Amino acid sequence: MIDLYTWKTSNGRKATIMLEECGLEYRLHPIDIGKGDQFTPEFVAINPNSKIPAIVDQDGPGGKPYTVIESGAILMYLAEKTGRFMPQEMAARYEVIQWLMFQMGGIGPIFGQVHHFLRAAKEKVPYGIERYGTECRRLYGVLNGRLDGRDYLAGDLSIADFATLPWVFRHDWQEVDLAEYPNVKDWYDRLMARPALARGMDLPA
Repeated sequence: MIDLYTWKTSNGRKATIMLEECGLEYRLHPIDIGKGDQFTPEFVAINPNSKIPAIVDQDGPGGKPYTVIESGAILMYLAEKTGRFMPQEMAARYEVIQWLMFQMGGIGPIFGQVHHFLRAAKEKVPYGIERYGTECRRLYGVLNGRLDGRDYLAGDLSIADFATLPWVFRHDWQEVDLAEYPNVKDWYDRLMARPALARGMDLPA
């Protein structure tokens, strides 16, 4: 059994997608970040950085409970635990890792800043909107080029796709029309048609 502590954010949905796609049994513990649940002593004991998602695998290495924080690390841990969505052969494995890191270091931070300046900032900041909006669209172009002639980001369906999809899901928040990036749109539609992935995206919290 895996205890999942998460909320309905792009990063939070990565873990539920992976758990659903792997068919793993888990208990969902909603952490309402709008109410500050991530700062409670109970959650800080699980993740000192006060960020969701986090998991506690009750049957971790050596059969003992094991905690994993950081969404990318959770995806890698579950991939290794199940032997799914991460190839074993070194070149193919690092193809996946590269595109996972592309999401972690590029798409996540930049798209998150777009969300902030377009939706959360208390006043309109044209510089922030232009700076991060331009980089956001550039990253969509990178994705579109990468997906030219490919069904998935790195070979077969992988954790790189599961990491990226929840951020593209918020394309409306980014004021991006996926029709302008047809390869991304085809990829997005292909993934969203998967029943397990759709369940992972549909967080009840």
